[in-house]
Amino acid sequence: MSRLNLPTLCLSGLYLLSPSGLLAQSPTDGSKPIADILVDRPEAARELQEKLLADVRQLTFEGKRAGEGYFSADGRQMVFQSEREAGNPFFQIYLQDRETGDVRRVSPGVGKTTCAWIHPSGDRVLFASTQYDPAATDKQKAEIEFRESGQTKRYSWDYDETYELVELDLKTNEYRQVTNALGYDAEGSYSPDGELICFASNRRAYTDALTEDERKLFEVDPASAMDLYVMRADGSGVKRLTTAVGYDGGPFFSPDGKQICWRRFTKDGLIAEIMTMNVDGSNQRAITKLQAMSWAPFFHPTGDYLIFATNRHGFSNFELYMVDADGQHEPVRVTYRAGFDGLPVFTPDGTGLVWTSNGGNSQSQLFEASWNDTQARVLLGLGTSTNEIAEANQAAQVTTREFTAADIGRHVDYLCRPELGGRLTGTPGEIKATGYVAAYLESLGLAPAGNDGTFFQEFEFVSDVKLGETNALQLGDDSLVVDQDWRPVFFSKEGPVEPTEIVFAGYGIVAPADGDQEEYDSYVHLDVSDKWVLVFRQMPQDIAPERRQHLARYSGERYKAMMARERGARGLIFVSGPNSPLKSKLMPLSLDGSLGAGSMSVVSISDETAAKCFQLAKLDIQEVQSSLDNGDPQMGVLFEGVKMSGNIDIEPVTSQGRNVLALLRAGDQPTPEMVLVGAHIDHLGRGVGGGSLAKEDEVGGVHRGADDNASGVAAVLEISQYLASEVRAGRLEMKRDVLIAAWSGEELGLRGSQAFAENFAKLFPHRTAADPHADPHADPHADPHADPHAMHGPQPLYPELAACVNLDMVGRLRDSLVLQGIGSSPYWTGAIERRNAVVRLPLKLQEDCHLPTDASTFFLRGVPILSAFTGSHSEYHTPRDVPELLNYEGGAKIARLMALLTRDLVTSESAPEYQEQTAQPEMRANLTAYLGTVPDYTQTDISGVKLGGVTKGAPAEQAGMQAGDVIVELAGRKIENIYDYTYAIEALKIGQETSAKVKRGDKEIELQLTPASRQ
Repeated sequence: MSRLNLPTLCLSGLYLLSPSGLLAQSPTDGSKPIADILVDRPEAARELQEKLLADVRQLTFEGKRAGEGYFSADGRQMVFQSEREAGNPFFQIYLQDRETGDVRRVSPGVGKTTCAWIHPSGDRVLFASTQYDPAATDKQKAEIEFRESGQTKRYSWDYDETYELVELDLKTNEYRQVTNALGYDAEGSYSPDGELICFASNRRAYTDALTEDERKLFEVDPASAMDLYVMRADGSGVKRLTTAVGYDGGPFFSPDGKQICWRRFTKDGLIAEIMTMNVDGSNQRAITKLQAMSWAPFFHPTGDYLIFATNRHGFSNFELYMVDADGQHEPVRVTYRAGFDGLPVFTPDGTGLVWTSNGGNSQSQLFEASWNDTQARVLLGLGTSTNEIAEANQAAQVTTREFTAADIGRHVDYLCRPELGGRLTGTPGEIKATGYVAAYLESLGLAPAGNDGTFFQEFEFVSDVKLGETNALQLGDDSLVVDQDWRPVFFSKEGPVEPTEIVFAGYGIVAPADGDQEEYDSYVHLDVSDKWVLVFRQMPQDIAPERRQHLARYSGERYKAMMARERGARGLIFVSGPNSPLKSKLMPLSLDGSLGAGSMSVVSISDETAAKCFQLAKLDIQEVQSSLDNGDPQMGVLFEGVKMSGNIDIEPVTSQGRNVLALLRAGDQPTPEMVLVGAHIDHLGRGVGGGSLAKEDEVGGVHRGADDNASGVAAVLEISQYLASEVRAGRLEMKRDVLIAAWSGEELGLRGSQAFAENFAKLFPHRTAADPHADPHADPHADPHADPHAMHGPQPLYPELAACVNLDMVGRLRDSLVLQGIGSSPYWTGAIERRNAVVRLPLKLQEDCHLPTDASTFFLRGVPILSAFTGSHSEYHTPRDVPELLNYEGGAKIARLMALLTRDLVTSESAPEYQEQTAQPEMRANLTAYLGTVPDYTQTDISGVKLGGVTKGAPAEQAGMQAGDVIVELAGRKIENIYDYTYAIEALKIGQETSAKVKRGDKEIELQLTPASRQ
């Protein structure tokens, strides 16, 4: 609700929407007002904008122009101004029902109007109007006649001295005049409690004595005498707040009603800065110093920061910026759009933004978008949102030291909310989740144990890869289109590739003989040195299951690249081929779980592009692939006269995740040992980065991760509350501190817990210096950053960690709770028996310590581990893993058992003894076939593979498989364990029906199923 009146700045192509702001057209002289990223790199500009704004869409469409949209306190209504009625040349005020889209005019239709605001009660609307001017109708007719004459005039806002603040009662449709003073009274807004109105007015120019300079300035610029005033909502008790010469306008109250923001112009009207003050007019200060035209500020509902518009990038190019409420940080750019963007306002819940924009055109309308509050805080250097703190504090007030289903449910509910977006590491959802957990632990009295005295340990990771800007590929005389004809493979060498000949090498497989399986070599008598090698993806299609299983281990893209590189190839080209069952013909540009580029160029090309190469060699690509699909290797071919060149540009996408670390101290001084209790807080977001098992109609949906692993985090918070309350009550004398951790990056490969382990000495220097418990035989020069998977046996790196208690997926208690990692210490069996005697949970104990969860990070470093798990299910890693499916009573019992086990650990005289365990051999599976089965990893005492579930619509379900079935045979192969099952799947051909035998109760049933493609 800000104002601009700058007639000296009305250049060609520049317009004013209202006193609220400029509506900029592109300059008519052909100049470029924006010589920045907006013009030079539009894709990069869009990426920057999307950090804060998502789903940008136009909100209003009618009339010549519309703008200045403001919400009711409940967000159900929006008031705005628009010039849209035939025969009415002035703005009128309209009210939109946000639920139905219904719009009605609330101004009388006579006179000029502007600057509306809805009372917090929602029953009346405030706006500025000249409807009480006796000449209002004549002025309206005169304006219409002038426009119909075909004449034009430079547009500037009319500071009509008959503007008054008017209030409409929405129930009675009666108007009430709030102000009655000669001069321009407008830009009014209610305080959050509805008791006060702050507005802008130049009334003093009509009643007070002005200096000669002020009078001259006022004659050419009526806005120069504009000041801010505050009054009671009934119009009484008017008090002037500002006295500076120049335009003070556009006031809004802070969410708590204690401050007012506005913008102040210099006398010449060329520069404006964003200002704040107390509601009584004291403590007036500028929170921006951009030396540009910065105006239209609006508080975020948290009150922590403001959004505003500025033209710092060009006179007529207004963009949205934000700044913290204290002005301690540099303002941050929000929009990267052509034309005018201004008058921003947040939705009452802070998750949306509405602003006025012309989108680079001459006509303005309202636009809206989703707002990323969490990312805004990161960019502004602000801490945890007051929303997350409030949620956590409220949770702390209503949860109890007892282990209850309600407490577990409260935490799960917050972590699974849609606005957290699946808690993908490095996203705003992860920041919200970790902010909530940190605030909750702080409310319990735990001490921060992260970096720089905070509860957070931040870590960087490569989250993805993307196409750079200089990708190019030339096949002969044809320029190929990236992402259509070709795409680089993420482990490719980057940089230019000189024109290079192409050699075709079949499926590019090199497999040694194995038993009765013969050797397979695609490179026999083929010289590929310094050439591109073109190969089909996967393996021959029409081969026996035994041959398929043999070749499967040598048909992965990485392995094929290694074989080509060892033979001197300069580059490798993958093509699916017309016979391929793969859904995606170009290989996706995404990480495969390992980092590091190769020393060879690697690309994927479309079937159509590859067909051109074969045609030039007078070959048909489908006939060639068909001849190879029977499994017999054939001699390769040099495509004479065909060369390919180009440039490969792949950019890593680096993100930052953060762990939550909190310490429950046993006393005033750190104890020599700590017990670590943790769970991973991250999940898959929308599943687009890999790991998702979503069905085709679920792809892109939010993976809320209720069981995986909101359930584990909720249990850890329950454990924390219990231990903290026991210590405060004097019922627990701990010999060891307890470190509570919420790990991020688990789904990306244990990134968060490994970052913690690698930086343990930095986080706890007082514990690692001259440790009397250190192994005297340890190598003092051991590298703490060495690959943990290369370590064997107990490691002396962390004698301070007495044990690691981990909770990963504990929300689906059915038959039993699985406690994994028993083999890491002889301590566990006795402790579990003692503590479960009072909880009485049905348990399954598993020796295996090499687990796909954060506990492995610590086991590999010599720490005894115990990990709780309630089993897999068909909703695992899909959008169907929702809070409604959890067993909250079971989750509370599990939290209690693990809390009592932690109690055992912190009170025992000695720490658990670490015990080595040899890892199971790596399966080296290269699965291309998809069945949709979810093995139940809690069952280890049966012969076969028991299913925890089957994915709806997948081949297994279509064949009739059910949760609880035990697969004992697949494609003629006996299945005794998960390894047998994995190897059997390797031998399956996509699209070819095969048989499976399952045990269902006492019966053995034979089923027929047709494998689908994983890719």
